[in-house]
Amino acid sequence: MKIHFIAIGGSAMHNLALALVNKGYQITGSDDAIFEPSRSRLENHGILPEKMGWFPEKITSDLDAVILGMHAHEDNTELIKAQELGIKIYSYPEFLYEQSKNKTRVVIAGSHGKTTITSMILHVLNYHHKEVDYMVGAQLEGFDNMVKLTHDNEFIILEGDEYLSSPIDRRSKFLLYQPNIALISGIAWDHINVFPTFDSYKQQFTDFVNSISPGGALIYNQEDQEVVEVVEKSENYLKKFPYHTPEYTIRDEQVFLQTHEGEVRLSVFGRHNILNLEGARLICNQLGVWDEEFYEAIISFKGASRRLEKIYENQNYLVYKDFAHAPSKVSATVKAVKENYSNKKLVACLELHTYSSLNPEFLLQYKNSLDAADQALVFYSEEALKIKRMQPIPTEFIRESFGRPDLMVFTESASLQNYLCEMDKSNAVFLMMSSGNYGGMNLDQIFN
Repeated sequence: MKIHFIAIGGSAMHNLALALVNKGYQITGSDDAIFEPSRSRLENHGILPEKMGWFPEKITSDLDAVILGMHAHEDNTELIKAQELGIKIYSYPEFLYEQSKNKTRVVIAGSHGKTTITSMILHVLNYHHKEVDYMVGAQLEGFDNMVKLTHDNEFIILEGDEYLSSPIDRRSKFLLYQPNIALISGIAWDHINVFPTFDSYKQQFTDFVNSISPGGALIYNQEDQEVVEVVEKSENYLKKFPYHTPEYTIRDEQVFLQTHEGEVRLSVFGRHNILNLEGARLICNQLGVWDEEFYEAIISFKGASRRLEKIYENQNYLVYKDFAHAPSKVSATVKAVKENYSNKKLVACLELHTYSSLNPEFLLQYKNSLDAADQALVFYSEEALKIKRMQPIPTEFIRESFGRPDLMVFTESASLQNYLCEMDKSNAVFLMMSSGNYGGMNLDQIFN
């Protein structure tokens, strides 16, 4: 097949393009900007666009399909040309369904934890040499690509995102997959730019449960009341498997899981990760991997990229970096680090980077999310606000929203960097949380 990608440079899009090259497809693409590592990876596979920009002449009648990324707009000239020629236009999730409609589809959904759970499942399957197709939202150790598509594998494991499918398809991505087996890890309001109320956001998960193939299996977090409500009110005929946090202990900053197979030492920590692990175990059971095999494999799981990732350690202090930005993720991550390093001073530094986190109305959702930290810092870029056409946020309002009068607020990366460089780091653990880069701040200069 001959397929063209509009906005090929995105993290998800370029990984799908590489997967299709590996499958033998003829791939072309366009974008107005492509950054590393996407750029090098596309170049190594011979599909990096020669010039940046949109070129309608690339859209020809011999194309079998066009895949449209979220980075493009409805008035994109290549999209308009494809529409004029009547070429089939897929969103990213729509195309993944097309590639997997004859497979058993396993979809991991939830406002938080879905990347980690998907990563745990893939780690266990890879450990036991069980071949599956997959799509996951982070680079994993032992995996060359974030997407794998084959003709022959029976199962496909899909991380299910509730965000929009494409500029011309306003459905949540996970509604297109029609899973046979599904998991919901939690529901906490996010993406307020497209779901302006919590009810409109929660409705996506109700629709997701109803999209599961009748007779399929649903694994769900019974500790999350919103999840329980969604599952209980669904009339879809499903096999339901609730899960909760298993017993564990912490000794010398190491986590030990208590199981019927005995005590299992883990390489990850945090109550939320132990809960994620339990969900992954039940999914693996559905795939024919039993508990003894699961625990044997999960011992060596060290986490997904940018998910509570240790980036520096010396005899005086440690530094973790985490992708957390939504309130529920921030709260869970801060509590996890404090629980594991109870004898160290925890310095938590959060960047407000997304549209939601920079919205004054939504900021109130962060109440008490940094309470477990001994010292809390918040950074946002005034330049980012200008780009998003949003008004500056008063420092005092941010402090009130988080419920911490002692919260330190920075709006210039240089000021934050100087503060972190000069502060006493002895017996401390630093938790750097952001889906951005703190306005270009160099963490290596601070912590090396």
